[in-house]
Amino acid sequence: MSLRAVADRMKPIWLFDLDNTLHDASHAVFGRLNGSMTDYIEQHLGVSRPEADALRLHYWRRYGATLLGLERHHGIRAAHFLAQTHTLPGLEADLRMRPADRAALQRLPGRKFLLTNAPAEYAKRVLTALDLASCFEGVIAIEDMRVFGELRPKPDVRSLRVILARLRLPAHRCVLVEDTLANLKSARRLQLRTVWMQRYLRHNPHGPEAGIPLHGRPRWVCARIRALRSLHAWP
Repeated sequence: MSLRAVADRMKPIWLFDLDNTLHDASHAVFGRLNGSMTDYIEQHLGVSRPEADALRLHYWRRYGATLLGLERHHGIRAAHFLAQTHTLPGLEADLRMRPADRAALQRLPGRKFLLTNAPAEYAKRVLTALDLASCFEGVIAIEDMRVFGELRPKPDVRSLRVILARLRLPAHRCVLVEDTLANLKSARRLQLRTVWMQRYLRHNPHGPEAGIPLHGRPRWVCARIRALRSLHAWP
């Protein structure tokens, strides 16, 4: 084996979340997505808007994805829900990413994959708009997170195990960079290294990390960062 091949095998394999990890989704995108999902629930389940909004939030907090609750309890078809709620005309104008983070990601050595609970079409659209598409070897979206036919988005451990096996990614070389602690906890159970991106959490007061002190570091978090350039110091 050549020295270059040995060096490549020692580099981390990066798994990046998308929203509020690579870009500031709390600026406008989350608000639009939440409104779109509430519209969908109100229309297709025939409930009031306050009930629809409460149901959206309940399923998101319980399952990690609103869609999972709608599919399990109401028979909503995943493909229809994703297509209807993630159209978001003019999305590109709402995206915010620091140029320094873009440059840091583009320079970061090692294989890189996107791992997101968002649908593939939305994820690829965001990556293209942020000029990041060429950074990633692959996009692993919510459509890819089925185990024995059942949708298993993050933080489901079984789904992550299947994804790693499918892509032949050794867990001990993988690093998950995420803003959501529950997803990092699942990854650590499989021996992935974990990085908690905190930059945008203060701007998402209704998210799953609301009220959690950002100065602490749970035992399943290997590192905390506020900028992607910090990853260049990773051993």
